[in-house]
Amino acid sequence: MAAEIVNPRSESAGVPEGAGGGEFGHPAFALHRGGKMEIRATVPVRDRDDLSLAYTPGVAKVCSAIAEHPELVHDYTWKSKVVAVVTDGSAVLGLGDIGPEASLPVMEGKAILFKQFGGVDAVPVALDCRDTDEIVETVARLAPSFGGINLEDISAPRCFEVERKLQERVDIPVFHDDQHGTAVVTLAALRNAARLTGRSLGELRGVISGAGAAGVAIARILVEAGIGDVAVCDRKGIVSRDREDLTDVKRELAGFTNKAGLSGPLETALDGADVFIGVSGGTIAEAAVAKMAKDAIVFAMANPNPEIHPDVAHKYAAVVATGRSDYPNQINNVLAFPGIFAGALQVRASRITEGMKLAAAEALAAVVADELSADCVIPSPFDERVAPAVTAAVAAAARAEGVARV
Repeated sequence: MAAEIVNPRSESAGVPEGAGGGEFGHPAFALHRGGKMEIRATVPVRDRDDLSLAYTPGVAKVCSAIAEHPELVHDYTWKSKVVAVVTDGSAVLGLGDIGPEASLPVMEGKAILFKQFGGVDAVPVALDCRDTDEIVETVARLAPSFGGINLEDISAPRCFEVERKLQERVDIPVFHDDQHGTAVVTLAALRNAARLTGRSLGELRGVISGAGAAGVAIARILVEAGIGDVAVCDRKGIVSRDREDLTDVKRELAGFTNKAGLSGPLETALDGADVFIGVSGGTIAEAAVAKMAKDAIVFAMANPNPEIHPDVAHKYAAVVATGRSDYPNQINNVLAFPGIFAGALQVRASRITEGMKLAAAEALAAVVADELSADCVIPSPFDERVAPAVTAAVAAAARAEGVARV
């Protein structure tokens, strides 16, 4: 008997037997049914002549030309406008280790954000492996098909090693968005918050709660940008050189942060601090925020529950930002990664440098530089000025740093 063909977007498709309504009645299921993306042709195949050009025998001429001149792959394929969104499903969007299949809705979402906000095509690639070297080897072998690699939702500390080793293997940009996208947007918002409160970045002392992928990258970019000082805290307190329980990553972190030599719990670091940046998912007490410096800046970015409620933070802070879309000043990676990759692909960059990230942050901050207020230190993701500004700045920085190929 022939199998029944079910429309993937029909009311009953994809609902487990006996599940009925309930959770599966949520509108998110209707939107996701059948997936959120598809591949479409950019050339017509209407007749024999079209077919002979798009496929055999015409395609052989293009293949032969690329074989003789490999750089032509950028002109005659989609390579220079497509990114692989790669995950192992080990640290997915607040959900944790849910595996490669369950990660696909997030990776599809990331892909459509690339297209919507940066005009960049992206392909979700969920890998059924966890070993660092296996991930690197797998992605390196896939790399000829892509102009860039966006690593996504890979747990720390493996994510650091995956990014480093993979960039050593391939000559296209490798960018771990959980690290660097978050860092770029945070720096942009902090520049504007400092300006709004009459200070320079160099006058600020900051505290970061969370020493994972985002926390380490934020600390690194803030130091590169010239912050006065910044201390990073993990579950055991301030990451300092005198601690003997540090991983290699945290030991390196201790080497370029915490110039004041602070030790002890997070609350100690916050006493008199100008800036709090939360990327840990933990909580901080109101009393600790109350001890921060005058005109404090609080970026409580944990989702869905900020480290401290924005209404409470506003009692003590001049500027408050979160990771949520229902409060002002959303620190959202979508402000960064589409434009960063668009700029890198535009000039066929071999990598994304620290200078390119700093340029992206400066361009992003500049978008709303003339509109600053306590509720506007960072643009909306739907501000149409964002992607062009970031794209242009990143492309120019790539050329200045010698990693551009056109």
